[in-house]
Amino acid sequence: MLENEITYPHINNFLASILEQTDPLLKEMEEHAKEAHIPIIQPESAHLLKILCYISKPKRILEIGTAIGYSSIILAKSMDECGVIDTIEINEEMIEKAVGYIKRAGLGEKIRIINGDATEVLQCLSTPYDFIFLDAAKGQYIEMLPHCLRLLKSGGIFVTDNVLYRGMVAKEGFVEHKHRTIIVKLKEYIQLLRQNNELITSIVPSGDGIAVCVKTGIRKN
Repeated sequence: MLENEITYPHINNFLASILEQTDPLLKEMEEHAKEAHIPIIQPESAHLLKILCYISKPKRILEIGTAIGYSSIILAKSMDECGVIDTIEINEEMIEKAVGYIKRAGLGEKIRIINGDATEVLQCLSTPYDFIFLDAAKGQYIEMLPHCLRLLKSGGIFVTDNVLYRGMVAKEGFVEHKHRTIIVKLKEYIQLLRQNNELITSIVPSGDGIAVCVKTGIRKN
């Protein structure tokens, strides 16, 4: 497993101690994800996602990358009471697990899972969203970005997880060959966010690195 070099170990340990999960179902999901090596959003990033959702109170959320439904449940509990979530997942085994957890959370009518390849599903969506969370295959972020921006309402929030890739995106010097392509793509993705004249973007060194953007709806010169 790659070491996380985004923050110092003592900071990671401290955050882990104060952000201990108190929700029994979410704790069970965290333990299952760890045992089964299923990637889910890291605790400190999950708290940031929760806060952003509480502040903005979106009525419609699009999530790209459901996995077992961990972040879907966090978002659903933090959004507008009458809100709905569309979440995209290609892996049918993950969908089956997610459906079970979502039902146990009592959120079956609030969260709709769309089975399919995200790059294809995104092309078919047309109704705008107040909040979009991208947590899918990092190598496809660039291809998904135009669709996310098209579907995001003016004033909406766009969050992307894993943009610093264990800190390797910011490292200089030698990088193992197996990681080079993804690092190059993530650097390009971050630049696209920063250079987009309709977005205000912040890269937060939390968890695996999280990009937080607001679509202003105003093109900057």
